[in-house]
Amino acid sequence: MFASIDDVVTRFAAHGYIANRRLATVVYLATGLRKPVLVEGPAGVGKTELAKVLAQALELPLIRLQCYEGLDEGKALYEWEYAKQLLYTQILKDKIGDVLRDTRTLAGAVERIAREDAVFFSERFILPRPLLKAISSEHPTVLLVDEIDKADQEFEAFLLEVLSDFQVTVPELGTLKAKHVPFVVLTSNNARELSDALKRRCLHLYVDYPDKQQELAIIGAKAPEARRELAEEVVNVVQSLRKLDLKKTPGISETLDWIKALTLLNIESLDHEMVNETFDAIVKYEGDVRKAQEELKEYLRRARVRRADGSDRDLLN
Repeated sequence: MFASIDDVVTRFAAHGYIANRRLATVVYLATGLRKPVLVEGPAGVGKTELAKVLAQALELPLIRLQCYEGLDEGKALYEWEYAKQLLYTQILKDKIGDVLRDTRTLAGAVERIAREDAVFFSERFILPRPLLKAISSEHPTVLLVDEIDKADQEFEAFLLEVLSDFQVTVPELGTLKAKHVPFVVLTSNNARELSDALKRRCLHLYVDYPDKQQELAIIGAKAPEARRELAEEVVNVVQSLRKLDLKKTPGISETLDWIKALTLLNIESLDHEMVNETFDAIVKYEGDVRKAQEELKEYLRRARVRRADGSDRDLLN
């Protein structure tokens, strides 16, 4: 557990995650109150990474449930290993005669076999999926329910029930209650509106794109080999790109990909002729590439003006 909000900031930083005070406060309260955290925000701002770093900071295993359209409780909870059941049946078929030896009627035989259900319907034949893994774990875990907004409303309602009681019912086995309530992080890219009932049971955290100083700090933590001057240029351009009408706005992960690509190519400034060839690391659509190239030209023009007149104007203006 965390000793304080500052402890969250420090331990997250030790794992390369730059957490602001607001994020650290929500994490501290969530772990102290054992409430799920719903993390919303645009793609690529570190929502999934937050859950991973939380697990690392608490030294707990991370169990991830990736949501998608059509996900149902069977895929999220458990599946029966029918092939294994069949194998056991073949192995034990010679014992059936012993079980039925003194039965005289069909009803009696069925009743006798029914008493042996536990042999074939037990936890040894269950293949646990993420939710059941988290609930049945012998040790505390961090459960990441990633992109819950991609799942159907029916699955969201089922998940709501699980998060309320942290128990599930397996018809053949009965109710399985969590041995340790997991630390739950749900992420959403706002593809659809989530229910009020789900939000009511969670602490809410909105993670937006970082400001310039925070993004520079993230680069320093994740790509320490990058030159400071190049990092500042990259962040200036990325921050300006986020103001454009792009099909896919670059997130923090794209910033890191770009700075690492430029560093690998030994490019020391954005006026290098090879920079245009690296745009695929930061923008993912051809139309966005052209807009990014125009923005880079404008950035370099402002940079030349700034160097010429010695002004301290912000290159983002």
